[in-house]
Amino acid sequence: MFKSVLVANRGEIACRVFRTARRMGLRTIAVYSEADANALHMREADEAVLIGPAAARESYLDAARVLAAAKATGAEAIHPGYGFLSENADFAEAVSAEGIVWIGPKPSSIRAMGLKDAAKKLMIEAGVPVTPGYQGEDQSLETLTAEANRIGFPVLIKAVAGGGGKGMRKVDRTEDFAEGLASAQREGQSSFGDPRVLIESYITRPRHIEVQVFGDSHGNVVHLHERDCSLQRRHQKVIEEAPAPGMDQATRDAVTAAAVRAAKAVDYQGAGTIEFIADASDGLKADRIWFMEMNTRLQVEHPVTEAITGVDLVEWQLRVAAGEPIPLAQADIPMKGWAMEARLYAEDPANGFLPSIGRLDHFVMPDDIRVDTGVMQGGEVSQFYDPMIAKLIVHEDTREAAAARLADACREVEVWPVKTNAGFMARCLDHRRFVEGDVDTGFIAAEESALIAASASEAVLAGAAALLDGLARDDDRAFWGSGPFDPWTPTPDGIFGFRANSSPGAKVRVYSADAASDFVFSSRPDWNWNVSAGATSLVTDVQWGGRGKGASVMFDGRPAASIISVEDDVVVFRAGEVSRVSLCRPTTATVGAASDGGLRAPMPGKIVAAPAKAGDAVTKGQPVVVLEAMKMEHALTAPFDGVVAEFNVAVGDQVVDGAVLAVVKAAD
Repeated sequence: MFKSVLVANRGEIACRVFRTARRMGLRTIAVYSEADANALHMREADEAVLIGPAAARESYLDAARVLAAAKATGAEAIHPGYGFLSENADFAEAVSAEGIVWIGPKPSSIRAMGLKDAAKKLMIEAGVPVTPGYQGEDQSLETLTAEANRIGFPVLIKAVAGGGGKGMRKVDRTEDFAEGLASAQREGQSSFGDPRVLIESYITRPRHIEVQVFGDSHGNVVHLHERDCSLQRRHQKVIEEAPAPGMDQATRDAVTAAAVRAAKAVDYQGAGTIEFIADASDGLKADRIWFMEMNTRLQVEHPVTEAITGVDLVEWQLRVAAGEPIPLAQADIPMKGWAMEARLYAEDPANGFLPSIGRLDHFVMPDDIRVDTGVMQGGEVSQFYDPMIAKLIVHEDTREAAAARLADACREVEVWPVKTNAGFMARCLDHRRFVEGDVDTGFIAAEESALIAASASEAVLAGAAALLDGLARDDDRAFWGSGPFDPWTPTPDGIFGFRANSSPGAKVRVYSADAASDFVFSSRPDWNWNVSAGATSLVTDVQWGGRGKGASVMFDGRPAASIISVEDDVVVFRAGEVSRVSLCRPTTATVGAASDGGLRAPMPGKIVAAPAKAGDAVTKGQPVVVLEAMKMEHALTAPFDGVVAEFNVAVGDQVVDGAVLAVVKAAD
């Protein structure tokens, strides 16, 4: 076994590999960019090397810089993680040429499976069923359009070098094909340096089933059962589980056998995933599951496989790379219980899932489950990298118990001021269709309105109770400061009658997201509050954890919310959601599409397309300008029918957060 390992990656996967490497007694080495100078992964390594500027192409994607760091530190092995250089055959060859152990498959296997079109041809030869489609060399618009018409709409355009949902577009009509193709090609070029695409028939009720495979240098190939990754948004996985719901043993045997054949066809070594698409319109059937692609690396969702098998897949990677055989025979690999993983993204579901960036002033994760993360309180979510900030993983005896426990874990997430999808995921896990196993890749799109909607009324009530309780208890003003928000100073809406020894029926108005809410409070002898809002009447109990350390709020004896103080306001965490509550009307910055028709950059990024220009007539929802940020494209669309009155950017421009990119004026 080698004595040291460098992880050519960042974030939670680097931290994950370090955890196993330390347990095995290996020296750990991190690489980091200027944007990651205080990142968790570089702090957790025994040694860390700066390899370049923030942009990935000048740091994590620069093979020469990574190799230089390995040689400078005496690294005996390199683990590529996932993403970045993990499926780069040239990098794998360069690592081996330097006498450094490559922890991954042979370069020939990476090349064989690295391009989706070539991989599909190889799988056909190996007798693995594949999705009907086109994977030819002719990439002209005319040929691709003709092939899409031959296959029949809807079709799926996929970057041949793609992964992680990048460079993938569903197109429903011939009229939209050229636009979808151009977008997929841009994203493929940006993410993988290759604009080529293939086209597949779009399965109307698709399930995403994948099989974890593992090979060694002694000719052994095994599978570690299947996972279901059907809960997706824009082809990005959100919740994964193992095993797959509704999978009978005959279908399981067929799909895992096909996965092993696929791995053997390329003489595979190390960890890999064979991904299949299933037509779930009539349940999972062996003859309705087709090969999609192979990921020649460890997957983001590998923890659910580890949970049901009891296997440390990173340890297997390290041992196999050192020349050891796979530790278990196929018959000895168990499948126990049910595991689920939720991907916590820094994004705002209520605002079109736009990524959220900034400093993590408050970052609290559940403490009774497995949490894989690459960030910490006080760290930064950068515009330069993927917005996933943590993975929440649970393992229970049954699927129902796993879903319930993971939903509870999502509700316990507390992050501020960066926004997350925690509450959204909790609602996914609680949804009747998900609990019943009635899932496919269109689940989120079909149920989106119910999954995004979140009532803030109880959160606002909890914030109001905390504000008033803090004012009443803290006579010396040390907690809240000496700002203008004491009960005797008029707010912009006047005085609402509150005082520490108020008479029953004192009316208080608070604000959250610029919306006003009125409550009637009266104090109780036990320092709690009677509160009513409309027909609702509750007893609120606020328990402070110490000055400036937050509080918990109870409604009628049941836990309701957690609170932290921010300036003169409170931030309320409830059911995975977050609200800022104030006694004074807050001021909020508006990004995206403003009511005045201004299209503002929701984050720093690069302009990659301009579907419209000044003077064009546009309809509501029509793309006007496309911004690339955090490895994804974000189309800013017309907020209403009108005319593009201003267009302030050009393709290739770098823009700052909040910049007005274009202005749409309403039609007369």
